[in-house]
Parts: sequence; C-alpha cells; structure tokens
Amino acid sequence: MSAARDPATDKPTFEEGMQTLEGIVKRLEQGNLPLEESLDAFERGIQLLRLLHDKLGEVERRVEVLVRDADGVLRVRDADDAAR
Repeated sequence: MSAARDPATDKPTFEEGMQTLEGIVKRLEQGNLPLEESLDAFERGIQLLRLLHDKLGEVERRVEVLVRDADGVLRVRDADDAAR
C-alpha cells in the first residue's frame, strides 16, 4: 500500500489514517491476535485516533462560514468569528 503523505508534515493524510485505523479495528475485532500484538495494535490505533482528531481540529479552525449581514449581503468570516 502506497503511503499518501501530507507534504507539509510527512504524516499520513486523514484518509490514509482512517483506512489504517479501520484495518487495526478489524484485526482487533477478529480476536485472534496474540496479547502482545493486540496491545501493539491498540496503541497504534490510539496514536492514529489522536492524529486524526488533531487533523479534524485543524480543518474545523479553517472552515469559513457564509453569513448574511443586515442588508442581505453574503459575507465570509472564519468559523471562530461565527462562534462568537
């Protein structure tokens, strides 16, 4: 499997991370890994989960929200501004 990397960080892309995490979960759910391999897979899954959570947070911060001001004109503002 070729590793799609985020060129800015050299970490897996969100999509690749999700695919890898799904594979780990599938292997763990099958229940036939030795204990040590299960623990290693679980630890890797937690690392990926944290990475993916951070990536989602980055995207959330970059989302722009369209809002209509009082005179009906659409304006673009950052999601952080919209939350206020």
